Amino acid sequence: MTNPKSPAGQFTLLYFAAASSFTKRTSENFSAPVRAADLFQLLEGKYPGMGDKVLSSCAVTVNLEYIDLDGDDAADGDLMIKAGDEVAIIPPVSSG
Repeated sequence: MTNPKSPAGQFTLLYFAAASSFTKRTSENFSAPVRAADLFQLLEGKYPGMGDKVLSSCAVTVNLEYIDLDGDDAADGDLMIKAGDEVAIIPPVSSG
């Protein structure tokens, strides 16, 4: 899947698995910059209930690098998501 470049001043957010099902989208653009620590609040505001149902157990990448928004590494929370960045919300995948 090829992702289009973000419009000027925006970043692209990709949704996978349960995140895509919840939002009914595979991607969308948001205005940049956004502090990584504020990303979940931004999404919860747009998609009420997403925090508990999806975001509480998902992984986040910025430009294909995993970041930790819940752990002890506060540096990732201070990371600024900039225009042109690609961010992904990756819920856990179960196999059976």
